Amino acid sequence: MKPSISIIIPVLNEAIGIRSFLEHVRQNATGAEIVVADGGSTDGTDSIASHLADQVLITRPNRAVQMNVGVAASSGDILWFLHADVRIPSDALKTIQEIMSDKEVLAGFFRIRLPGSNPVYRLTDSFAHYLGLVFRMRCGDHGLFCRRSAFLELGGFPEVPLMEDAELFRKLMRYGRVRWSQDRLTVSPRRYQQIGAMRLTFFYGFIGALFAIGVPSSTLARIYTRYCQPPAK
Repeated sequence: MKPSISIIIPVLNEAIGIRSFLEHVRQNATGAEIVVADGGSTDGTDSIASHLADQVLITRPNRAVQMNVGVAASSGDILWFLHADVRIPSDALKTIQEIMSDKEVLAGFFRIRLPGSNPVYRLTDSFAHYLGLVFRMRCGDHGLFCRRSAFLELGGFPEVPLMEDAELFRKLMRYGRVRWSQDRLTVSPRRYQQIGAMRLTFFYGFIGALFAIGVPSSTLARIYTRYCQPPAK
């Protein structure tokens, strides 16, 4: 019997794109449970999602908290964490099931691709893949998936201001085998366009390097807020 899969999606003020995203996931991940964990959106994201997700939960705005709450309410044997600005391959569930059919494998992830011809995007979605493997680091846009049993045994996502996904990834790498798929999730370039591709790539790399040497998450969060957030409208 194939393991059941729950898709956990943390959101905050994603009303513009949440409908098309959830319709896309429904179409390309048929049979998976979809759980949306809303961090208190003020733009009606939760209302839109309620018509397309199996569950919509309201939490305080912290991605780790949101995903942990989503997991607690879900039922799948395999947990798949997705951001709301990606597009998934049509055979993603089959890929996950094939990877997780190996009982020694605890978790996995996808490679990513940013659409467009900007050479900075190729730096991000190609070179950064191998650099991330060297430093044993992966972030949420790679669509991390893992066994529920391993997630619970490791205590879930640490409820920190930033890099909760990288923290969990490292725990999983220490705990057992992690595999990845050469299939790509297509990641929206919207933040790169808002911030500037070179600037954002630099600060993502800078934050990653600081994380690798043990700089506290609170410090990383302050850097992220100052340099990696779009300007206030």
